[in-house]
Amino acid sequence: MAALRSFASVDRFQAEIASPNPKPGYVLVGDELFLLERARKAVLAQFVPGDLRDFCLHDLDLAETSIFDALDIARTPSLMAPFQVIFIRNLKNLYTRGAKKDEFAAIDAYFRVANPQALILFVADHLRIPADLRRMDYQEKERFDRIRETLGDWCGVVEMGRVDEGDAVRWVTEYAAQQQANFEQDAARELVDALGADMMLIASEVEKLLLYTLGKGRITLGDVETQVLAAKQRSLYELTDAISRHDRAAALALLHGLLNASDGGEDSAIGHLYMLARTFRQMLIILEKNVRDTRAIWQALWQGFRMPPFAAEDLIRQARRYKTRRELTRALRLIARADLELRSSPPDKRLVLERLILDLAAEPKPTPPGFVSGQYAMEI
Repeated sequence: MAALRSFASVDRFQAEIASPNPKPGYVLVGDELFLLERARKAVLAQFVPGDLRDFCLHDLDLAETSIFDALDIARTPSLMAPFQVIFIRNLKNLYTRGAKKDEFAAIDAYFRVANPQALILFVADHLRIPADLRRMDYQEKERFDRIRETLGDWCGVVEMGRVDEGDAVRWVTEYAAQQQANFEQDAARELVDALGADMMLIASEVEKLLLYTLGKGRITLGDVETQVLAAKQRSLYELTDAISRHDRAAALALLHGLLNASDGGEDSAIGHLYMLARTFRQMLIILEKNVRDTRAIWQALWQGFRMPPFAAEDLIRQARRYKTRRELTRALRLIARADLELRSSPPDKRLVLERLILDLAAEPKPTPPGFVSGQYAMEI
């Protein structure tokens, strides 16, 4: 596949970790999940043999594990595996209220004598990097610069920015060509436009279209219009509607419907979590910016992070059922926790999702008088 500008940072990262001398740590910056997954798969392929996965792969969350404990894991050789890979999520917790001098001193001390048999990957997916860096929000840029200042001396910084629409169209046609299928240009443009250049959704729908047109060797605009997404997306918004109404029975029934309709059954759990997280993030922005009509929603949500037009009014109504930012950030924390649990290969993925939906749809507990949450007060 020809080099695509939006993929350049991840392509360099893949080449570097395959070289004889990769860096001891990297920071994966940005919330483009498609590129994050691409980077993760490259790391697993390079350093994590399938039969040793339980012994050499660690998915840690700084909301639950201290940076000191994470560094101890990286520092300590494993008796069962020759190499350790440590993904550290919720990096923003290093930059919340307080100087965190001890934490950064510990990071500095580790990397001065880093274990050559370990790779640390900090995941800063709370930052949004637009396809055009010149349009990066000033506050986001300050946060990004702070990461570079504190971790850039030791770690490679890998940008996971939004994929440009033109690059997304090229990826669709070139990927299909690799599978011996001709994805017509107007069909590829329609697919990318319909999904707002959301690469995770695009990649999923391309796979379905390849199956749908198997033997034809060509994917047309009609195929895209027939097959792509509308019914599934409507089911997702019906699920979030039931969650926002605190109708646990309906939410659980809708989850089961989504799972039963998915090609991968419960193996599609990560994709469902991604869509839930995306939708709750959209609702958080709608609530924070006090969006009340569909005209304002296109100004509040940036390109690549918008919902289909049919869902705009529904999502505004759902967002306004939440009275505080705290309720929506709680939902995002629950989804993040479920994501970590799913990546730890639980015995029953469906059970993880069911428990998440019941928690999301639970009636909110009243906030104690005078309560002020400091967790998000000084995010980087």
